[in-house]
Amino acid sequence: MDFDLSEEHRMLKDLVANFVRDELIPLEQKVLARDAAGEGARITAEEKARIDKVTKELGLWGLDAPEDVGGSDLPVVAMIGVNEELGRTITPYVLPPDSPNLRMLVATVNDEQREQYLAPYARGETISAIGISEPGAGADPASMTTRAVRDGNGWVLNGRKIWTSRAAEADFTIVMAVTDKEKGARGGISAFLVDRDTPGFKVLRRIPMIGGTFTYEVVLEDCRLPASKLLGKEGQGFAPMQIRLSTRRLEMASWCIGISQRALEMMIEHAGTRVTFGQKLADRQAIQWWVADAAMRIKACRLMAYETAWKHDQGRDVRTDVSMIKVYATEMAWDIVDKAMQTFGAMGMTKELPLHLMASQVRNMRIYDGPSEVHRWVVARELLGLKR
Repeated sequence: MDFDLSEEHRMLKDLVANFVRDELIPLEQKVLARDAAGEGARITAEEKARIDKVTKELGLWGLDAPEDVGGSDLPVVAMIGVNEELGRTITPYVLPPDSPNLRMLVATVNDEQREQYLAPYARGETISAIGISEPGAGADPASMTTRAVRDGNGWVLNGRKIWTSRAAEADFTIVMAVTDKEKGARGGISAFLVDRDTPGFKVLRRIPMIGGTFTYEVVLEDCRLPASKLLGKEGQGFAPMQIRLSTRRLEMASWCIGISQRALEMMIEHAGTRVTFGQKLADRQAIQWWVADAAMRIKACRLMAYETAWKHDQGRDVRTDVSMIKVYATEMAWDIVDKAMQTFGAMGMTKELPLHLMASQVRNMRIYDGPSEVHRWVVARELLGLKR
């Protein structure tokens, strides 16, 4: 069993690591200042444009997009390393295009949609969002009530979505809706492509989240779509949506590894210089155990992530593995960042260090794309041979 990345993928990981060190981490103080001022943990349009130029010149766009739409078609294993490095910084930046929606589009688009939606998205020319959760159906998407009803040669959508990231700036939103109430998740949920300017598609409000981020609530009121906006086959939207969710969950695991590694390094550096009661923190057993436990857990998590990615690239069923790593990575990162904050004492409570944003990012991830409790349930059902 080979535990090393290929030379090509290792070089890519190193390239992203250098980019994060040279371009993103230097912006952190500005991001922290904006968050402390109540403006959100964000970068400006000018900063994003400059970073986009750098990443495009480095060849970091479309890494896992298909080659026939201008991408590099990299395997999931390679993306683990890329996202681990991106997870080391609180500067919010995603290499175009965002992988989860990309993977869902790749699995579902027809020829017309490939040209109209997938190709420009893979080139980083458009922004996408996805509407899954609803006010009464969050962790259980099978309980969604947004309906899509046939009307002549098209569809009419009615319903409400919540916690939708990027809805206000997205060029198009993938909207999940019920097309057959009786079948539900087993053949009754479909996906639709809704352009930003479609009549009846309205962004109701921006919702401030912890960590200086925002999501949106969206309403669809007699939102009429032509038949060409059905994404994939009617009633078969649930499985492609799961592809999208699994991709994000693996991303989250990778980000958590990067966050945890950064927190560990901060802890080690501070413990080696901070003196209390005549002793360096590094000489105290509590700190030593925190450092040792963090290093062991990060190593275990990294191995879990790469194994899951490798199995995914082999075409194997990794749904249970993904649930395992989603729980393990987010809870690991939460504990390690907490220990780092404790090590820094009062300074760890300030908004001058990145630790509070790291903690908020991880806390969000413990809920997003399925809370830990749901994923533990998934794992238990598989092990116990239970049917839902």
